[in-house]
Amino acid sequence: MGRLPMVESFGALLRKHRLDAGISLGELSRRINYSKGQVSKIENGHARAHPMFAKLCDRALGLDGVLAAALPPETTGAPLADTAATSLDDVWVLELEDGSLRFTELPRRQVLAGAGALLGFAVTRTARPVVDDATLTILRSSFDQYRALGRMTSPAVVLAQVIAQVHTLRSLAVANPEPMRSDLLILAGRVAEFAGWMSQEAGQENGATHWTDQAVKLTTGRDPHMASFCLFRHAEIALYRHDARQTIELAQRAQQDKTANPRILGLAARCEAQGHALAGDLRAYQETLDRAATLLSIPQHDDGPVLGSATIQDEVALTRAWALYELGQPGDAAELFDQQLETIPLTACRSRARFGIRRALAHAQNGEIDQACVAAHEVLADAARVDSATIRLDLRDLSRTLSRWHTHRAAVDLRRELVPVLNTPS
Repeated sequence: MGRLPMVESFGALLRKHRLDAGISLGELSRRINYSKGQVSKIENGHARAHPMFAKLCDRALGLDGVLAAALPPETTGAPLADTAATSLDDVWVLELEDGSLRFTELPRRQVLAGAGALLGFAVTRTARPVVDDATLTILRSSFDQYRALGRMTSPAVVLAQVIAQVHTLRSLAVANPEPMRSDLLILAGRVAEFAGWMSQEAGQENGATHWTDQAVKLTTGRDPHMASFCLFRHAEIALYRHDARQTIELAQRAQQDKTANPRILGLAARCEAQGHALAGDLRAYQETLDRAATLLSIPQHDDGPVLGSATIQDEVALTRAWALYELGQPGDAAELFDQQLETIPLTACRSRARFGIRRALAHAQNGEIDQACVAAHEVLADAARVDSATIRLDLRDLSRTLSRWHTHRAAVDLRRELVPVLNTPS
């Protein structure tokens, strides 16, 4: 594709004045809050410059309107609709590259929910808001509230707000010096990881992968635990795909990070054990879960928000129950689920629904249909409330299992009640 006429001359003029000023492409990008790639495209004649771009460059390079005057007339008079389309289709967000902050372009579909907050902040970015310790405490408290909401309601209620908070935090990080910048980015990373989990719960695996990776990028060199924790999260994503091999491989990689705290290593070992159970390897499952139990029993010393679930008292017992089910021991699994469900707080609707439905499934697979129906009814309202794509996987298994008892009145009635929950759009 050939270069656009007139744009090349503007790009050449821009490059000449930038080099005369002794300013690198990256430094100019930083000053005008454009991505380095976009500035490069304009300099090389592969993209048109908008009037505001030229004005920002004039100011950054100490020029007196030279670049704005060099724009061809049709560009200066660009219709508002074109500008609006650019603003909606391409959102500039902060990324980390080699430990430094830069703006980059993120497709509209990835940030639609949080774009409004980000663009709103961009309008006032020149104010360079200062964040003090009291403000940071409130920001952390806000995240805690989102986590609490995530435990008891649909991901649709919190996901857009959580994504917006990620954008806000990393935008604030640019405007603040160290050590506050690191504190903001660490918090942004933890919020991004939670956005990944909520995306998974919404049935958006691509979003889950994207935000989990963003959590690592945001905290590189700042949070020693995030990289290994996100490997564990990728292992969990593979687990819900029923991919035993990838679950095991990713969980083992997470455990290779010796700087990770015992809790993260324990969570990764727990996930590896689930992968072995999914693969039917009883010996590997038992050995790995024993290691997980030892690691998870070590007290955690971390001032930041807890990574992973904070509502489960005995994660190993619940993992053992589900692994027993995967290993073909539904009776033992059901008995253990019966004991453990009582330990989950009533406010932890998502966890109660997840393990309550698995409890019902274990009873059903063990032929205890009446117990299965009772167990399902105890948490069915929670399952509808939290609107979880991962829990719906278990609900579908439960419905299929109950279909074998097509003359059992309670089973038939329960399957009918499951229909609206299973048909809820993600």
